[in-house]
Amino acid sequence: MNDPSEDPRFLQDPYPAYAAMRSACPVQAVSTGSSGHSGYLVTGYAEARQALGDPRLSKNTAAFFADKESRRRLHPAVAHHMLASDPPQHTRLRKLVTKTFTTGAVAELRPFIARVTETLLDRWPVGKQVDFVADLAVPLPVIVICELLGVPEADRAEVQHWSGELFAAGRPDRIDAASHAVAEYMTDLVAAKRLRPGGALLDRLIATRDGTDRLSERELVSLSVLLLVAGHETTTNFLGNAALALLRHPAELERLRGNPEDVPAVLDELLRFDSPVGTATFRYTTEAVTLGGNEIPAGVPVLIALGAANRDPERFPSPDRLDLDRDAVGHLAFGHGIHRCVGAPLAKAEADIALRATLARFPELRLAVPPDQLDWRHTRLVRGPTSLPVLTQGSSGGSRAEPGPDRGEGRPVP
Repeated sequence: MNDPSEDPRFLQDPYPAYAAMRSACPVQAVSTGSSGHSGYLVTGYAEARQALGDPRLSKNTAAFFADKESRRRLHPAVAHHMLASDPPQHTRLRKLVTKTFTTGAVAELRPFIARVTETLLDRWPVGKQVDFVADLAVPLPVIVICELLGVPEADRAEVQHWSGELFAAGRPDRIDAASHAVAEYMTDLVAAKRLRPGGALLDRLIATRDGTDRLSERELVSLSVLLLVAGHETTTNFLGNAALALLRHPAELERLRGNPEDVPAVLDELLRFDSPVGTATFRYTTEAVTLGGNEIPAGVPVLIALGAANRDPERFPSPDRLDLDRDAVGHLAFGHGIHRCVGAPLAKAEADIALRATLARFPELRLAVPPDQLDWRHTRLVRGPTSLPVLTQGSSGGSRAEPGPDRGEGRPVP
């Protein structure tokens, strides 16, 4: 069958199409778009979880495309990163960055995240229309991941632009150009940090590369690009999707307004309900695999629809209902297995702080346009509104989020 994402209605609401496919068969052969490549699309929860953890599904894109002609000119740092590798290379690279995103490490960042959030919300005019995406969901994760990596404030807008261009679906020329721009920038930043070391994550990766582990220059640039892009792109969609879900469910929104301490406990349900990553990154079979009763031959792409899996009624009863009391810990929005999102604790911390601060500062927040008029990202990989117009109505003047010392003390927020 054809790829459902070719239908414009799919971008607005993919879940009816996913439900129909899953009911027919949770693993189906599909045409994967204009390239004419064929593959399999996984829409069932059990099948998706199995596929995400199956070592026979490789993420080594370099090996898959080695003998295939391509006019693409992606920079190697973008094309061949940690997410596009298998063990033992993946194991080695992931180990170097995992400790940076532990719960304890993220806790140290929370005061900085809170300060950035409050500064951004200070700019929202009371009783006017603002764009939740452009005015909070985009800049907050960009500032946080750039702070973590040590990207200078003056460069952050340009870095954000390049990152967005990497998701310009249907425009390979723009994607390729952005890949070179961001990789060249990170190459220069690495060189600058060698001359003037600091305490950022990138500085620590450089030190590791110069020590016993010996990251190659390509690995160092590739890791930094991956962390930069993945560190804010999906979080932006997480924030936008979560805010929209709550605004469309007034009873659940009112509950959180009255009990803001519940926000951390409901983040998994918000992630399940509308996953910021619609389809997991590229995988292909290295040998024949039986999945959902279907035998998939070797050398075939497998697309795992995380959003569809999270709406599987076999795993989550009444999946199309937002239920903040649901135990949604088993959702697949962050993936599963060895490639599960290393930045999940940081994304949750940003969502917790941003949602609580917004509810406290603007308790009468509401949508400024009907939901069916929203425009969505034009890509199957990530899912989120490109803008989310809201009316701030009255402001409570709310309490500031998590005051205290932070790592950005004395630095202005751009």
